[in-house]
Amino acid sequence: MAVSVAHVTLDCHDATVLAAFWSAALDRDVDAGAAPEFASIGLSPPVQQPAWLFVQVPESKTAKNRMHLDFDAADRVAEVTRLEALGEHEEHGARRTVLADPEGNEFCVAQAG
Repeated sequence: MAVSVAHVTLDCHDATVLAAFWSAALDRDVDAGAAPEFASIGLSPPVQQPAWLFVQVPESKTAKNRMHLDFDAADRVAEVTRLEALGEHEEHGARRTVLADPEGNEFCVAQAG
């Protein structure tokens, strides 16, 4: 018997924030009832597998992910550009984009000045 992926589950501080990001990235709606403690994409009918689950946890990420997702795109460059824009956020008055190096180490690029 083979297995199949039913859910992708991400621990987070605010499930609604992370679900909104992945909703935009995947072009799939966040399911009704999203809250900071739990949100989902594709779990409510009509179910779309894999569904994405976002679960609030008290601790922050402390190390490199041991597993990551690979995505296919018809136009890789256009999708990377679109996803980079989703990763932008403002912190302390500076606009930042979160990226990762080939080893998976995260870093931000901020607008100088």
